[in-house]
Amino acid sequence: MLSYQHAYHAGNLADVHKHALLARALSYLTKKDKPLSYIETHSGRGLYDLSGAEAQKTGEAAQGISLAEQWFDQDHPYRQALQTIRDKHGPDAYPGSPVIAQTLLRQTDQIHLAELHPQEHAALSYAMSASHAKVYSQDGFALAQSLCPPTPRRGLILIDPSWEIKDDYARMPKFVASLTKKWNVGIVMIWYPILTDPQHMPMIRAIKQGHPEALIHEVPFPPARKGHRMIGSGMAILNTPWGLADEAKALTKRFKSL
Repeated sequence: MLSYQHAYHAGNLADVHKHALLARALSYLTKKDKPLSYIETHSGRGLYDLSGAEAQKTGEAAQGISLAEQWFDQDHPYRQALQTIRDKHGPDAYPGSPVIAQTLLRQTDQIHLAELHPQEHAALSYAMSASHAKVYSQDGFALAQSLCPPTPRRGLILIDPSWEIKDDYARMPKFVASLTKKWNVGIVMIWYPILTDPQHMPMIRAIKQGHPEALIHEVPFPPARKGHRMIGSGMAILNTPWGLADEAKALTKRFKSL
């Protein structure tokens, strides 16, 4: 969706949910001395300024990472990524998932990032310019299909569209089925919003029907402001890495404290 810009929502509670699980998964994968592939279908700009006008307008980061950071120990990979980026870019910097991946992965790992929005793509290219990541101005679904199975075959794909295109809900189960048929060893992580109108439910039923072993993790939270439709965050994870179910349980307890 070319109108969507994540700067208004960076560091919100959905980001906390998604990025904590992503960081833990990447940390697990890098424990083995084997290279891996990381693919992201909807990357955004990669690096955000929480003191910027966009973040200040919505206040979502103030209700998100500013409150939730204390949930994570200093040795948690999410907390470590946050600190690394702040040390480099200042206390108001917040890493999106591409920069979290860049921070936690190694030079031997392959990083592929898709972003269609011209402004966001330019910012992403700049944010990743010092890394070996490949940034594509290409539809993320098409990129994933063209890359999979990637080299190396070990790895993870994060699928995180804006969900402002309603067809995304209907296309996702078929896309995932096609992807996993070609790349059966890849970890697939799909983020989706929990809205007052639960549009995600048929999609999740279809994914579970095709992948009954999938980890479906959802957390509720208060709307960011009156009338805001998002009231929670969901992650569907296929080929769930060891330890991620425990991380999800810990997050459930943390979100219940809100």
